[in-house]
Amino acid sequence: MDALAPSLPTKNWSDMGLPERALLQYQVEQFLYAKAALLDARRYRDWLGLIADDIHYWMPIRRTVTNSDLDREFTKPGQVAYFDDDREFLEMRVKKLEAGSAWSEDPPSRSRHFVTNIRILDVAGDEITIEACFHLYRTRLESDIDSWVGRRVDVLRRVSEGFRLARRHLFLDQTVIQSTNMSTIF
Repeated sequence: MDALAPSLPTKNWSDMGLPERALLQYQVEQFLYAKAALLDARRYRDWLGLIADDIHYWMPIRRTVTNSDLDREFTKPGQVAYFDDDREFLEMRVKKLEAGSAWSEDPPSRSRHFVTNIRILDVAGDEITIEACFHLYRTRLESDIDSWVGRRVDVLRRVSEGFRLARRHLFLDQTVIQSTNMSTIF
């Protein structure tokens, strides 16, 4: 078992003392940093190994709205989205990247995934809900530069060997995507 793997079972977040909270915060942060490093190193198969079979990977579209319409700022589940993927679709994306048949990634992009402001929102049974800020910086070819910034809400599931990502909902800060493609995994 990994030294950073969480011990099972644990208490709910509200019942945990400061040392338990600090240890869990550290474990969650290390897991998220390791996942980001796998993507930056193009180790997509290893990244897939850290997601749950029932993953929901979703990025709604953001719209500019007035204060009175803030509830319509992001599209809702089931409406149009940049991503609304399950494990099967993510596996297909990885196979395409590995096979070299993703024209938008040949030659491959260079990326850097930054994860910060990680907050544990809830611990319920074997699932931990976190919120974090992200910055995905990508360069491609000689002069293409893309930058996506936002927040995400993840659900991590504890398993005997560590964590698995069970849900990732990404909320971009920008409303206009100027990239030629969004082939990078967030």
